[in-house]
Amino acid sequence: MGNKLFKKIGVILATLGLLIPLLMATAPVASAQETDPALEKIQKKGTLVVGLSADYAPFEFHSTVNGQDKIVGFDVSMAQQIAKDLGVKLVIKEMGFDGLIGALQTGKIDIIISGIVDTPERQKVVDFSKPYLSSKQTVLIMKKNEKKFTNNINSFDGQKIGAQRQTTQETFAKNDIPNSKVVSLQKVPDLVSQLSAGKVNGVVLASPIGEAYAQQNKAFKLIYPKPSSSEGSMAVAMPKNSPALQAKINATIDDIKNTDKFEKFQKEANKLMFANDSFWAKYGNLFIKGTLYTLALAAIAVIVGVGLGTVLALMKLSRAFILKAIADIYVEYVRGTPLLVQAFMVFFGTQVIGLNLSAFAAGALAMGLNSAAYVTEIIRSGINSVSAGQMEAARSLGLSNGKTMRYVILPQAVKNILPALGNEFVTVIKEGSVVSVIGVGELMFQTGVIQGASFKPFFPLLITSVIYFVLTFSISRALGFAEKRMARSSR
Repeated sequence: MGNKLFKKIGVILATLGLLIPLLMATAPVASAQETDPALEKIQKKGTLVVGLSADYAPFEFHSTVNGQDKIVGFDVSMAQQIAKDLGVKLVIKEMGFDGLIGALQTGKIDIIISGIVDTPERQKVVDFSKPYLSSKQTVLIMKKNEKKFTNNINSFDGQKIGAQRQTTQETFAKNDIPNSKVVSLQKVPDLVSQLSAGKVNGVVLASPIGEAYAQQNKAFKLIYPKPSSSEGSMAVAMPKNSPALQAKINATIDDIKNTDKFEKFQKEANKLMFANDSFWAKYGNLFIKGTLYTLALAAIAVIVGVGLGTVLALMKLSRAFILKAIADIYVEYVRGTPLLVQAFMVFFGTQVIGLNLSAFAAGALAMGLNSAAYVTEIIRSGINSVSAGQMEAARSLGLSNGKTMRYVILPQAVKNILPALGNEFVTVIKEGSVVSVIGVGELMFQTGVIQGASFKPFFPLLITSVIYFVLTFSISRALGFAEKRMARSSR
C-alpha cells in the first residue's frame, strides 16, 4: 500500500516537473501578445501619430469643413476608428509619400495609412495589417488619344508613362508595360500635369484615384490595361515586430469590414471631394498658410545662416590652422551636397540621436545650415574688400583685433555685401520648396495638396508662381531701397 502511494506521489511530482517549465515558457508568449514596444509607446503618450501623403484623393486629401481646412478621406476615417479603439488621440503627420517608411523606421510616426500596398520588399522593413482594400492598376490618358492607346498594354510600347515614385504603379510601369519610358515623380498631381501638357502619354494610377480624375475632368479617359493586373492589397504599415499592435489594428479592420463602415467612409470622402464650393473658398486659406510658412522658413534660415556664416567667415580668416580647416570642410561639404539630402539628414538624423524635431524645425535648421555655407563666402569676401589700411589705422589707435573687426571692419563690409545677402534671402525663399519632402507645409507643399484635392494640375501652380514673384520682387525692392540709403549715408 505504501509503495503504491509513493509511486502515485512520484508520478504527480514528475508530471508537475514537466508542466512547470512548459507553463513558464508559454507565459511570456501570452504576455507578449498583449503588448509590444510600439503599442506601449502609443498608449504611454496617449496619441496615435499616423503618417500620410494628403495628395491622394479620395484616400486622403485636404478639404474645407465648416470653414476649417482639414485632412479627410476614407484612410483618415479609418485612422480615426483605430485611434478610438486604442483609446488614444489621433494626430495626423503629413509628408511626401517616399518619406513615410523612413519616418516610421526612425519613430517620427507610429503607423502609415496612406493607400500603401503590402509588398514583399516593404515587408522586409515594416509589418502590415490585414488588407482593407484591393484595387486594380489603371492608366489615365487624354481622351483625344483614346484611339491610339487602348486596353492592350502593347499600345504603350515605347511611350512615356508616368508613375508615382516608390509605388506599385511604378513597378507595374517598369515591369508590365513593354519598352515604356517611365517618368517617376513624387506627387500624383505633378504626373497629371505632365499628362495634360503632353509630356507623358499615360499615368498609371490605382483604380480609385484614376476613376476620380476621369470623373472630375472629361478631358481624361481611364483605361483598364489587359492583361489585367491587381495593384495589390492596401494595408496599414507599422514597425517590425509589433504583434500586439497588429492584432488590435486587425480587429478594427475586421469590425469596419463586417459592419459596412468602409462603404460609409468612401461615400463621405466622395461627397467632400466633389463639394460645390468655389475654388477660393476651399483652398484660399492653404495658399495663405503656405505663404506664411515660406516666409517663416526663410526668416529663420537667414538668421541662422548670417549668424553661423559670420562665425565661419571669421574662422576662415583666422591664423589658427584648425579653425580654418573646420570652416573650409564645412563650407565645401555643404556646398557640395544637395539641400534635399541635407533636409533628410537633419529630419531623420536628429531622431536617431534622440532629438524629435518637427518637420518645420528640421526644415528651417537644414535651410539655415545650408545658407550658412554660402553666407560664409559672402561675408569673407566683404571683409577682404575693406582696405587693409583700416585695420592698421584702428590698431594704431589702440583698438584690439576683436574691437577693430566689430566696430571698424564689419560695418564697412556690410555695405559691400548687402546686395549679395539680399540675393541669398531671395534664393532661400525659393529653396524652401525643397523641404516640402519632409512634410513642411510651405507654399509648394500646399500647392501639391491643392492640386491633389482639386484635380486641377496647372491652375494652382500659376497662382503659386505669382505669389513667389510678389514675395521676391517686394524683397528685392526693399533691399534696393536700403542699399541706396546706406550709399547716401556713406558720402
